[in-house]
Parts: sequence; structure tokens; C-alpha cells
Amino acid sequence: MAAQVSFTIESPQGSRTVSVEYERTGTGEPLLLLHGIGHHWQAWQPVIPVLAAERDVIAVDLPGFGASPALPDGMAYDLSSVVPVLGALCEALGVERPHVAGNSLGGLLALEMGREKLVRSVTALSPAGFWSQAERRYAFGTLRAMRSAALAMPLPVIERLSRSAAGRAALTSSIYARPGRRSPEAVVAETLALREATGFHQTLAAGRDVLFRDDVTGIPVTVAWGERDRLLLRRQGVRAKHTVPGARLVRLPGCGHVPMNDDPALVARVILDTSR
Repeated sequence: MAAQVSFTIESPQGSRTVSVEYERTGTGEPLLLLHGIGHHWQAWQPVIPVLAAERDVIAVDLPGFGASPALPDGMAYDLSSVVPVLGALCEALGVERPHVAGNSLGGLLALEMGREKLVRSVTALSPAGFWSQAERRYAFGTLRAMRSAALAMPLPVIERLSRSAAGRAALTSSIYARPGRRSPEAVVAETLALREATGFHQTLAAGRDVLFRDDVTGIPVTVAWGERDRLLLRRQGVRAKHTVPGARLVRLPGCGHVPMNDDPALVARVILDTSR
């Protein structure tokens, strides 16, 4: 069952209280899971049962997404704010240097946590921050269109579309290569999560000038990219490998931008191999 934890973090505006929703299950070394923009921790549900057999899995709703409240007024949704929040979250949960796996925005955050030596391994699935400016504008435009569509559709329309494979494709094919595999209930929930994400626009604004330029040393790093990623094109994985030369670069055949649903067994294996 999901829970919420509140903790204090120091910011330029002074001490602020942040609350984060999370799901925790399993036993073993801790593993933090970070979703992408507009999503929620349930994006990881297809892989959590496999991961929880070997790891203490903590799947997080990032601040301003899912059931986590927005960041306090005045706090930015940039790396310099969100990464310390995640570090403070781990401390509040009694977790020291977990393994971390992240998708998209979560992958960028995972790499930054690795660079800051806050974690013991990093698995980044189609991470943000390795784009050209044209690729970034395309991705952001697609995300804004998805958000606008979610806002425009009444709940009964979303529910009706979710009942057919064609409807699920219309709602989610930008992020899944195999949207028909997603359950109707999951598609409705993630469409509502996108619609209700209070941190969406601030996160996009903070990402306009983001490029991940620094190496991540001293820990195992895997960068994995879906071969059918339509949001962040797979050639960005080559740039990631040049930036983090010690990283293992893995292709995910048949997977889209959010690969956990497209091939749960493969994604779980990549994460566990890195964390071993």
C-alpha cells in the first residue's frame, strides 16, 4: 500500500517541508524507482514484482506528480532542487545510498544522483538531457500535446477509449510501443495523472536548458534505450555513452519510451544486472 512521508529540506528560501508519496515492497538492498514527467509511480508496476524478489523497492511519485503534493512555493523543479529532495527522502526513509533506476525525467535525476554520489548504481531508461535543441523542442511539443488532450477529454471519454486496444493506442502510443498490453484501468489512471500533474509546466520550463554534460564515475551505470522510442529518439543513447564513457549502453528491442510495460522481464533484468 502506498504511503506518504514528510521531511524538512533547506532551500535558499529557508527550511521547507516536502511531502512525497511512495510504494515500498520487497527485501534486499534498497532500489529507488523514479518515473518520467507527467507519470506516477505505477509506471513501474509491471516490473516491481520481479525486482522486489531481490530488492527493497521504493517507487516514488516525484513532487508535483501522481499523489505527491507540489513543491513548496518558491522552490524550482530543476535538478538543483529535486535531487536534494530525493536525497532527503532517502534519509527520511532510513535508506543510505540506494540503487536507483529512472525513466525519462527520472533517468536524468538518477544520473544526477549518481554524479552527486548519492546512490550505489544507476540504471537510466531513455533519460532526458542528451537531446539536441530540435529533439528537445519535438519532445516538449509532444508532451504538451499529450497534456492538452488529457485536459480536453472528459473522464467518460477516457474510460471509453481505454476499453479497446485502438483507444489505448490513441491515448498512450507516444510512450508505449505496445499500448494494447496496458490495462484499461492503468491507462485511465495515467491519463488522469498527466492531466492533474501540478509540476508539469514548471518541470518543462526548468528543462529548457538542461543538457547532461558530466561523467558519472565510481559506480556501475547502465543507459538503456527502447529501439521504438518515439519521444526521445534512440540516437540520444549514443550521446549518453560519449558523455558517460564507462556506462553500459543497452538496446531494448520492441520497447518504446516507457519500456517497463513493453518488456517487463527485460527491463527488470537490466536493472538487477546493474545493481548486482
